[in-house]
Amino acid sequence: MRARKLTLAAVALAAGLSLTACQGNEDSAAGTNDDSSASSSSSSSSSGGNSQASGKNASDTGDSTKAAEGTGHGQINTGPCKTANLAFDSAHGMGEGTLIVSMRNTSDACSLKGFPGVDLRSEEASGPLSAQRSNLSSPSVVLGNGETTRFTLHYPPNNSGGSGVDVTSIDVTPPNETHSTSLKVGLNLPVSDGADQKVYVDPVGTGKQ
Repeated sequence: MRARKLTLAAVALAAGLSLTACQGNEDSAAGTNDDSSASSSSSSSSSGGNSQASGKNASDTGDSTKAAEGTGHGQINTGPCKTANLAFDSAHGMGEGTLIVSMRNTSDACSLKGFPGVDLRSEEASGPLSAQRSNLSSPSVVLGNGETTRFTLHYPPNNSGGSGVDVTSIDVTPPNETHSTSLKVGLNLPVSDGADQKVYVDPVGTGKQ
């Protein structure tokens, strides 16, 4: 196992995984409420984020450019949705290398706008890899009780023939929130130069809803 970690640390993906400081779920960085703020936790601060957006990545988002909004069912918007009032789930998308994360409101009507913070965790690395942001615009989404919205996480699938890196969970922080939730996932990323730069997330409310 020690040899495995030393090998992974020599490549870009493993470096991204190992250099980001570990953070507890309750102390994860806040998501953003606009396109100019940081999205997820970074190695220097639990409330900071990776502000780099990748035009190349965004060009591969396909139908992610189509925004969808909740109706709110005419209820009064109580403000930003809280992590504690959202039920999270994930499923692999139709396209290879996509993970769809859903958030269902379990309380009064609330709103979401911006990029979620997403940290990928592996038992093979000492810390998480924070997803970068695409350059898609963020729609305003209002969720009534029981309504659901989604966002898409993009990652490079491992088609290298090697064993890759197994990502076993992700920490998700909704926009305008300071608390995250952990979801179990089964992703396998390639160990190659630049692989970490191909992990990025779209805003809440974009893509197929």
